[in-house]
Amino acid sequence: MALVALPVVALAVAASRGSGDLWPHLIRYVLPQAAVETALLLAGVGAVVVGVGTGTAWLVSCYRFPGRKAFAWALVLPLALPTYVSAYAWLDVMHPAGPVQSGLRAVLGLADPRAIPLPEIRSLPGCVMVMGMVLFPYVYLAARAAFLTQGADLLRAGRGLGSGGLRLFLSIGLPMARPAIAAGAGLALLETLNDVGAAEFLGVRTLTVSVYVTWITRSSLEGAAQIALLILLLVAAVLLLEGWGRSRSGGTHAVRESAEPDLRTLPLGRGLLAGLFCLVPVLLGFAVPVSYLLWAASRRVLEFGLPHDLGAWIGNSALLSAIATLLILPAALVLAFGARGEAMPDRRSMVDGLLLRASLLGYALPGGIAAVGLIVAFGGLDDLTEGLGRWVPALSGTATALVVAYFVRFLAIPAGGLDAAYVRIRPQIDWSARSMGARPGRILGRVHLPLLLPALSASALLVFLDAMKELPATLLLRPFNRETLATALYAEAARGTYEEGAVAALALVLVGLPVIALLVAGGRPRMQAPRP
Repeated sequence: MALVALPVVALAVAASRGSGDLWPHLIRYVLPQAAVETALLLAGVGAVVVGVGTGTAWLVSCYRFPGRKAFAWALVLPLALPTYVSAYAWLDVMHPAGPVQSGLRAVLGLADPRAIPLPEIRSLPGCVMVMGMVLFPYVYLAARAAFLTQGADLLRAGRGLGSGGLRLFLSIGLPMARPAIAAGAGLALLETLNDVGAAEFLGVRTLTVSVYVTWITRSSLEGAAQIALLILLLVAAVLLLEGWGRSRSGGTHAVRESAEPDLRTLPLGRGLLAGLFCLVPVLLGFAVPVSYLLWAASRRVLEFGLPHDLGAWIGNSALLSAIATLLILPAALVLAFGARGEAMPDRRSMVDGLLLRASLLGYALPGGIAAVGLIVAFGGLDDLTEGLGRWVPALSGTATALVVAYFVRFLAIPAGGLDAAYVRIRPQIDWSARSMGARPGRILGRVHLPLLLPALSASALLVFLDAMKELPATLLLRPFNRETLATALYAEAARGTYEEGAVAALALVLVGLPVIALLVAGGRPRMQAPRP
């Protein structure tokens, strides 16, 4: 897809035009620290999401313990929070004047705000905790699906041979779910690379934050483009690591019909520990930040009423997200249909298949990086059409540029989902339609579309939600004086007026809850890989 490749090509061109005057400063003062903190953040978040996501998925899939049924759906709830919303909430929760430390001082009779030396949330470990507790459901969903659809026979055989507990998990469960764990971890790490708000709020200067600072603070678009290319190397490394994890599939096997593994009842003590292990990430990833947002938003509304511009923020967010969704879905449907090979799975078009796979690369492109690339590209186009303003409007600084960024970033969600949904449409259906003279367009509209409606509607909701939550691209590309919920929250947090932004943050969480309900009711994860 040309639009997907456009930001990358524009970044390369802009980076090559840089004079190099900024690089001595970047190499000496910016890049070493940013590279180290980015690597440590990725390693920390990766360890948290794999450990928590895999462990909780194993427990709720294979054992019976108090609260298991509630945890099975509650462990998905943190996905409703964007990482920057959770960071925003935790900053005020753990602030010396926040509810945690104020409550502890009141109980202990202390007056000094620094009398209780709690861990500093504005730190690399704090950022790892906050982001890991929000992103672990990617691994949880993928690993649990693997345990439920592939695990029954293998686990039963392992138990019959005397394996159990940790040995059963290490010898059978973990190797079986390794590809799914790798896929979920890959998505979580890509989201970590895409983040700007959480890292900046929590004092972690990542490479992605450095792109934003270099362009905005130092007014060097070329320097930002050069750092962005370094981030693309990290993206490639994450994708290679995910592919390596998928390839080492061990004992994975496919089954036609899923059957849940036999649930073993844990003794009371171990059952309570299992429940505690599942409860902690739900509290840290969802319950605590959402409770704070409800408290802070209610205080703000009771004292001052709703923010005057809240309606405009919601309207701007919803309008831009709806336009992007309406443009993305038809394009994804055409890509998935073309990759089917003229409605014949056994004659899949190689070119169309490659186009579909190329569209998936946009999801791996961090929003801020895509935004910088589009700024460069649209700036060049505006220079070329400067004398044609009456007939060719400028693109830079317009809603059009932002919608294009959403298109590039989120086309992969419905493209991958629809391609996976086509697996369930038997080729005999297409053969029957073709034998009666139906052309490809009629087959798509009258035969495939009704069968694809569940996947299409789920994809629409997911694209709309992701566009509503997207911060880096929106922050860089939005028209001047047009705030969305995400940028309004970012602005309030940057000014330190946390209660002012609580209403916007809570609105973003409420938008995400229907998607979580869809996932709990049987929907699939955000993006599925296309068929090989």
